[in-house]
Amino acid sequence: MQFSIDLMGYVAAFCTTAAFIPQVLLVWRQRSAKGISLAMYLSFCFGVFLWLCYGIIIQAWPLAINNGITLALASSVLVMKWRFDRVPSVSKREQTRNVHA
Repeated sequence: MQFSIDLMGYVAAFCTTAAFIPQVLLVWRQRSAKGISLAMYLSFCFGVFLWLCYGIIIQAWPLAINNGITLALASSVLVMKWRFDRVPSVSKREQTRNVHA
């Protein structure tokens, strides 16, 4: 029975962690995070950070490791949002050049 419970936990952790990979790739490829909610990602990252700390404190390493990975993925979206929202994308620069040409 314990194996089934542990397996369920590992599968759940894998799914919730892997769920961020498509978002990270999409933002990276588009060089835009315009549709990303800053408040949601800040709140989410803080919550995941607390789960990471909790996992470390109680020495629940699968919990800590997966939340560490999730925090890295979600934080990368935040960093890209900050970076891409402040720097015009290549397509925006090309559009500006074409208008002035």
